[in-house]
Amino acid sequence: MNLFADALAWLTDPANWTGPFGIPTLTLAHLTYTLLALVLACAVAAPAGWAIGHTGHGRSFAVALAGAARALPSLGLLAFLVLVLGVGLKEVATVVVLVLLAIPPILAGAYAGIDAIPRGTLDSARGVGMTGWQRLWRVEVPLGLPLLLGGVRGASLQVVSTVMIAAFIGLPNLGTYLIAGQRLGDYARMLAGAILVAALALVLDGVLAVAQRLAVPRGVRMATAAVPA
Repeated sequence: MNLFADALAWLTDPANWTGPFGIPTLTLAHLTYTLLALVLACAVAAPAGWAIGHTGHGRSFAVALAGAARALPSLGLLAFLVLVLGVGLKEVATVVVLVLLAIPPILAGAYAGIDAIPRGTLDSARGVGMTGWQRLWRVEVPLGLPLLLGGVRGASLQVVSTVMIAAFIGLPNLGTYLIAGQRLGDYARMLAGAILVAALALVLDGVLAVAQRLAVPRGVRMATAAVPA
């Protein structure tokens, strides 16, 4: 219990809220790496997932690739990339590792969103004369967007917790508090860092949960609300 009290005292100490290693600065750095990795992963995984869901081809390959990416040891891969690219590109190495970590859940969410659309809906789109591209952008992508955002939510939780490993190679983020606390035997600082990371993860998840709810097309929400319990 004293450790939690010490961590709370550390978090409320004004000295820890200023300077290059203050809580706002390191939180912003942590969030920057997280959002950059999510944006890049979405740029790669979302189109690939939509293509797989739309055509039905490549699903086995995507599942195997996603499983292989999940099995990669993040810290080991980061160390390998830093050695290959050089210390001067350690930021690039960190982003590459985070993107590889984020791609599998986003890819799965993208193609699962399209795969979950009732066949009757797609047949109706064909019946009114929509082309393949029109069906994809006007029907499949909008209806599949909530599940894609669900994949982004899962990816965000993994990425925001993994950003901390960048502190091992000297990149400042909230993981810096854990590394510094371990070296100094300052367990209150370590716990405070863990609390900050958990809080950031919860905030991101909450924002994405709201976005996922808002992404459900209005017609689908109305139809769901009209179904008797």
